[in-house]
Amino acid sequence: MAEQKSTANEKFETRPEPPLPPPLGKQEEEKHEVKEEKGADKKEMKPWEQHSAVINIPRFDYNAPSALLQHSHSGFLITCPIKREKSATKEVMSIFEKYLGSHDSYSESMEKLDVDAAAKRRKTFMGAIKGESLSSLESTHDDDRCGDSGKLQESSASPVDSDISVGKVEDLSLVKLTRSGLLLFTFRRNISPPVVDIVANIIQSLESGSSKSPLWCHRIFPIQATCSLDENEIRSTVLKLVNQFVTDKKNELAQPLKFAVGYNRRGIEETKMIQTTKTDSSISGALSMLDRNKCFTVVAAAVKDAVPDSIVELKCPEFAVLLEVLPLSGIPGNSVVVSVSVLPRALVNTKPRLSIRALVSDSKQKNGK
Repeated sequence: MAEQKSTANEKFETRPEPPLPPPLGKQEEEKHEVKEEKGADKKEMKPWEQHSAVINIPRFDYNAPSALLQHSHSGFLITCPIKREKSATKEVMSIFEKYLGSHDSYSESMEKLDVDAAAKRRKTFMGAIKGESLSSLESTHDDDRCGDSGKLQESSASPVDSDISVGKVEDLSLVKLTRSGLLLFTFRRNISPPVVDIVANIIQSLESGSSKSPLWCHRIFPIQATCSLDENEIRSTVLKLVNQFVTDKKNELAQPLKFAVGYNRRGIEETKMIQTTKTDSSISGALSMLDRNKCFTVVAAAVKDAVPDSIVELKCPEFAVLLEVLPLSGIPGNSVVVSVSVLPRALVNTKPRLSIRALVSDSKQKNGK
């Protein structure tokens, strides 16, 4: 037994030791120290500090609901999956940064047009020197913007008029809502950017493939104006927006003018409103506009006042008047705010129901899944 123990000890003593790792160089030591410092910082960060470092989203503007009750505002209403509001907020903010940006994107378009105009003048001048006719140069330059009649037509991608202020991302306020799956951004009162053109550019960019399809944002509804759910206010707001749409030269309209009306009461519980009207008869008139037929009648009458020879056409309208009830948080129960927009037919879908076009088509979403 003693001999067996001695042989085991000899085997244990003669076992070779593992080789030591090679010494680190100066650069590798510095990288190792930096990694240790970063790890220490992450361990020392508080939970709320880690949350703010990972998720960068704007805070709610709690003064916005009362401001919407007092004055009209423009903005955007975004639909997204329930419990994905934070992801959709980050995603839509990146979209707004591209199409609004901290700089004036439309001023860049104006500068580009100025450069094109200067290039045209140089081409015309050089052509005159070479003996070419001025009319031939102008006709070849403007062929792509002229119709069959030969008249110059304005491009739909042209920047907006100078009297309309252009919004920035910093001018948007995130408004708290009482329903999940919705995001509401509004501009300040004195800012009225072309929200319809902005959404049209976003959809066009997604369809052309120049922008990546969003994952969480389903639809972006442009809000041209807001008002209380009151018959007189809705009538005056619709009348103003329809007049602006009809007088806009870029909208080619046929006669008689065909239109459709869409009304979405999302976020408003009708049963609760009916109970409120029974207990307080003084607000029953204001909440009567929650009835679809009543709202459709008021809106159609306003469109008729603006365009007497207009008719209702649900299958292929020239434009659509869309109203969205905004489920605002922090406003009295008898107060209801609605958004109003007049959209061209290129931005709306009529089937299965009248609505703003989706950012990603249903077929693409099914293929992605």
